[in-house]
Amino acid sequence: MSVLVATDIHKRFGTVEVLKGVDLSIQKGEIVSIVGPSGSGKSTLLHILGTLDKPDRGQVMLNNANVTALTGKKLAQFRNHHIGFVFQFHHLLPEFSALENVCIPGWMAGTKKQVVKDRAVELLGLLGLSHRLDHKPNAMSGGEQQRVAVARALINNPDILFADEPTGNLDSANARELHQLFFDLRKNFGQTFLIVTHNEELAQLSDRTVHMKDGKILDASAVA
Repeated sequence: MSVLVATDIHKRFGTVEVLKGVDLSIQKGEIVSIVGPSGSGKSTLLHILGTLDKPDRGQVMLNNANVTALTGKKLAQFRNHHIGFVFQFHHLLPEFSALENVCIPGWMAGTKKQVVKDRAVELLGLLGLSHRLDHKPNAMSGGEQQRVAVARALINNPDILFADEPTGNLDSANARELHQLFFDLRKNFGQTFLIVTHNEELAQLSDRTVHMKDGKILDASAVA
């Protein structure tokens, strides 16, 4: 079953055509990596698929909803309920604890506070952070902060989690731990991932690797 189907995605910034008719389909439970040189359009595509930007032309269907047609509050609500994000820099709020950072999207979604808190405690425990619940970001390592960001992305049980260079700011040991975490989350929750990465190891571990160059997809190879 397709979680996400993108058709004929075009995007231009000024005179530069960044995306030139991209088609992509992601199945439920897949871990798909997008790779390619800088400037190939990887992050732009991810932002459009994740509803952070609009295509100039084309359509994105996510969980059978045409997200390119949504605007304003409806778009924000859909994003909060159905999509999770992990970026290279964790973007945690420094004044809040790990637990509070994870809870915020759930509270914004209108879920009961205690239900969200219980879910956040569970996720942080699964990610090996039970001892860090009350710690603020500056009291945690880079790897711990990124795991908090993953828990925050998962708090609303998203249909798909988008990750943009998630290991780009981590050392090799923490990067490997994060890779394994993605596969554990797929195994335990059936979580779907679309990951933009320069990390060859992560790309090779994925179910499929999508190669981009000059705004186009060259191929979408399944891992043998």
